[in-house]
Amino acid sequence: MTPSRPTRHRPLLRASLAGMSLLALAACDAGGGFDADLRNFGRSGLDTTAAASQATAARPAADARGIISYPGYQVAVARRGDTVESVAARIGLPAGELASYNAVSPGAVLRDGEVLALPRRVAEPAGVTGTPLATGAAGGRIDVATIASGAIDRASAPGAAPAPAQPASVAAGAVTIGNTEPIRHRVMRGETAYSIARLYNVNVKALADWNGLGPDLAVREGQTLLVPVAAARSASQEVITAPGEGSPTPTPPSAATPLPAEKTKPAAEPVKTPPAPNLGTQKTAASGTAKLAMPVAGKIIRGYQKKKNEGIDIAAAAGTAVAAAGDGTVAAITKDTDQVPILVIRHDGNLLTVYANIDGISVAKGDRVKRGQPIARIRSSDPAFLHFEVRQGFDSVDPVPYLQ
Repeated sequence: MTPSRPTRHRPLLRASLAGMSLLALAACDAGGGFDADLRNFGRSGLDTTAAASQATAARPAADARGIISYPGYQVAVARRGDTVESVAARIGLPAGELASYNAVSPGAVLRDGEVLALPRRVAEPAGVTGTPLATGAAGGRIDVATIASGAIDRASAPGAAPAPAQPASVAAGAVTIGNTEPIRHRVMRGETAYSIARLYNVNVKALADWNGLGPDLAVREGQTLLVPVAAARSASQEVITAPGEGSPTPTPPSAATPLPAEKTKPAAEPVKTPPAPNLGTQKTAASGTAKLAMPVAGKIIRGYQKKKNEGIDIAAAAGTAVAAAGDGTVAAITKDTDQVPILVIRHDGNLLTVYANIDGISVAKGDRVKRGQPIARIRSSDPAFLHFEVRQGFDSVDPVPYLQ
């Protein structure tokens, strides 16, 4: 074989491959246009549009000191080479207080863009940041279990001290999912950036970008994270109305051309869904047979899930009286860092019951209470509900078996 023969065939090979490529492109074009992202290649049904549901807005810019101010709280954004001590000196807070609040040592070196939660509000310039953003992710639900579990370790021990009081400005902006500020999440033991992103249905990269996480996405117990908010809708999608006018009702398709009258007979009658049992009413009637009584009559709107919801949420109107689930002693009355009241009652057998999303507490620490005795009222929220937990020592358990 002569070495020059393969050389003569190379131009022919290139021409053949180019021709096959052109035929493939022509076939795609003949079938309805070239699909640049191969979304319909092979009729596989691959579609990337679902990712748009997790689109998030960019984090607001910080002021000259690196502070982002929201109506209810403030955070500090670290710069390259910053430590907790240098950030504290720049914003005028004690380094020890700032470090303790963020579960980090004062001399720890911070990443560029890393977020530190401020334990209290500092002076802010006339033009504050953290301007109104779009509605938060996760469907607008506040995870009360995270709030209650953060204080249960302190509240369950005899002689535990309440959480430090916060200024009125912070109390007015306690953890919300409104249009002005993102949700804050306090990292608990065992949680990861991925589990937190799944909890709030946000993209883990957006969570990392908002909080300045490292390439390994590591988080630490006690760290406060900002949950990214959804990207704002474009102006063409929004209809702006003057105050008091309400939202316009879209015109139904049948308004222009009414649909023809049809009399269709269903093939079979639909199966009627039985109404959900009112566990609160049932347990009130049978309170003598259950180990614990329902603290408030209502429907359970969120069930127990270990490490996601450490108790149950019971729907009830704001102002409804909350009763003690059993005989016991008030072990603690405390509040978390956002001034959300939490009440803990100790019962026989090292059993604890926790009541959150309440106000108007009518008992004091150390008081003996009886089963069914009013102890507080449901706090105003949307929707209004009571978060109720049962703890065997420090471990949470499903409250439902205790109520049956």
